[in-house]
Amino acid sequence: MRYDLDFTNNFDKTLLFWIERFVRYKLTSLSNRQVNDKDKLALIIKKLIIGTSSIEELSILVKDARNIGLAGINTYFNPLVKFFNFLIDLGLASMKEIDEELLSDFLASSTSRLSDATKKNYRIALLGLFTYIDKQNETENGNSYMYKIELKNWGGLSGKSGTKLPSFMNKDEINKFLIAIDEYKFTEKTSYRNRLIIKMIIYTGIRVSEMLNLDLKDIYKEEDVYLLQIKGKGNKPRVVMIKANIIENDLNNWLKIRVCNDNDLLVCNQKGNRLSQSYVSRVVENILISAGIRKEKNGAHMLRHSFATLLYQKHHDLILVQEALGHADINTSRIYTHFDKNRLKATTNIMD
Repeated sequence: MRYDLDFTNNFDKTLLFWIERFVRYKLTSLSNRQVNDKDKLALIIKKLIIGTSSIEELSILVKDARNIGLAGINTYFNPLVKFFNFLIDLGLASMKEIDEELLSDFLASSTSRLSDATKKNYRIALLGLFTYIDKQNETENGNSYMYKIELKNWGGLSGKSGTKLPSFMNKDEINKFLIAIDEYKFTEKTSYRNRLIIKMIIYTGIRVSEMLNLDLKDIYKEEDVYLLQIKGKGNKPRVVMIKANIIENDLNNWLKIRVCNDNDLLVCNQKGNRLSQSYVSRVVENILISAGIRKEKNGAHMLRHSFATLLYQKHHDLILVQEALGHADINTSRIYTHFDKNRLKATTNIMD
């Protein structure tokens, strides 16, 4: 049975599902001559068919498979666990936001101290996963989304990252986008809520999932700023700030009409339920189009990337970027140092 690439509204669950199915495929295709407990293997596969609830639960099943003789599964699974955590840390909203550029970023930041053989295994695991997804995803119309990942230009084995510049908005584009947020014609019932969501993401760099999980008690005012208590990956807390004058009008007007089934939730859809990440990405894309801004990646994650890039350009402080975005590993934050004009300008004087 084939599935739509983004068949759920939750990116974390969708990514886990595809890794889970790939693991199941590998367990049934690897040589089973060394398996010492075929009943246990059948039970593991049955559990994979039912589905797991977390990457940790999936890891336990893979460990069980390894212990009964399928040691080769680790070659594929260990890199994918790190890849899963890398993507969740970035806060993507759609599987379509993943591309070869992002895979190269992951390989460059995650394999720098590993042996050449292990780097090769990481590449093999990613190629295997996305080749599998290419073959197994299908829409109701019978169409498939094709990644066609090759990673030929990734020079992990030669010490060169081979990465391309990620999608982000420059200062002029950000100004145009901020104007477009207020000018865009939303419906009367969604205007204040949608502007509040997009402004909070672009001005703070929080993940879409973090925005949608905010409770009323998580936002409070101190003097001329609002403080947001963010529950990040693994429920790791952090605090971000936004100037009050930026969101106060939208926030107050939204709270007047807000009706959520979960009384604690800050934002919800018109039925009172939790908003989906894909909905927010569509809103962002519509605003970008209205502003005449064209990017290779138009999803909400591009706003987070733009914020982080601008933050680094202004302060040249990787620790600040790490803390503001809630990255567990500073190597994840390094992808935002890709375009530093002041440093590059120094190279123009080399022949003076």
